Amino acid sequence: MQTIYSEQHKLHHGDFELIADGLVPVFEMPRRAEIILARVKAVGLGEILAPKDFGLEPIKRIHSPAFVRFLENAWAEWAAAGHAKHALPYTWAVRGMNQTREPVAIEAKLGFYSLDAAAPITPTTWAAITSSVNVALTGAELVKNGLSSAFALCRPPGHHAAADYMGGYCFFNNVAVAAQYFLDNGAARVAILDIDYHHGNGTQSIFYARDDVLLVNLHGDPSVEYPYFLGYADETGSGVGEGFNINYPMPHGISFATWFSSLELACQKIQAYKPDVLLVSLGVDTFKGDPISKFLLESDDYLKIGSQIAGLNIPTLFVMEGGYAVEEIGVNAVNVLLGFEQSS
Repeated sequence: MQTIYSEQHKLHHGDFELIADGLVPVFEMPRRAEIILARVKAVGLGEILAPKDFGLEPIKRIHSPAFVRFLENAWAEWAAAGHAKHALPYTWAVRGMNQTREPVAIEAKLGFYSLDAAAPITPTTWAAITSSVNVALTGAELVKNGLSSAFALCRPPGHHAAADYMGGYCFFNNVAVAAQYFLDNGAARVAILDIDYHHGNGTQSIFYARDDVLLVNLHGDPSVEYPYFLGYADETGSGVGEGFNINYPMPHGISFATWFSSLELACQKIQAYKPDVLLVSLGVDTFKGDPISKFLLESDDYLKIGSQIAGLNIPTLFVMEGGYAVEEIGVNAVNVLLGFEQSS
């Protein structure tokens, strides 16, 4: 399996994020990708490729031009306003306030275009996030051109980013941009399987009213788990998209056997949809030692996950998402890929 990786991910490294305990060092750090890459090399998974530059047009197929423009200029505007620390929002346009008019002040724009205060913008974030999309698009191009599978080692991750907001360490939605690339280049149906512990709210919101993308999420119960406001089982799509959004929310502390039974159901749904290609939002924060998650999967379980996905026998692009038990992330992420390869 070929891996696509860019050193430019290191250009994004936020100082802090805001969670329940206050400002803390960001859990999403460059070492995550470096450790995964080291494991890819250690097991001899396959060739490691640098990404191509696809420009901004594929991004704008998913994200609003105003949001793209905001991200491109955010740091310059933040610095021009006299700020030196990394940019985080501190005010949001909640219900009853104007949620359609873009503010002028950068302090307000940050809240206007964000879900939370967990996606700090640095002077070089733009270079890192565009590179991350290019990693996903390069993997998509390889699979489109005939590879049976590829691994896009994206960082920053993407599945919490919607068409016009960032959050949860995510700026551009890498997997959504890649899915649209497949559709724009001949695919009639695309499936996305999101196995990250946290619900892929951004991906859901992007494709919720569409029937050319089947989205299946396995994740923590949103009534008690981030991102809280999407991910319930009764969210099944709207309009022509009705029935094409499937959520499997699960309680804290769930066993692997129970989690895996949801994966089996998810695979049955994907098989019935008969997609031309499958994209996997690969989060391994389901691991028992993850500091911000509450599932209990073991490292060997990820081999079984990869094997189950391989059984679908669909061209597959893996797109890296979350996983914050940093020392174990390489073994866990690559075990999914090894399990897939060994069963293909």
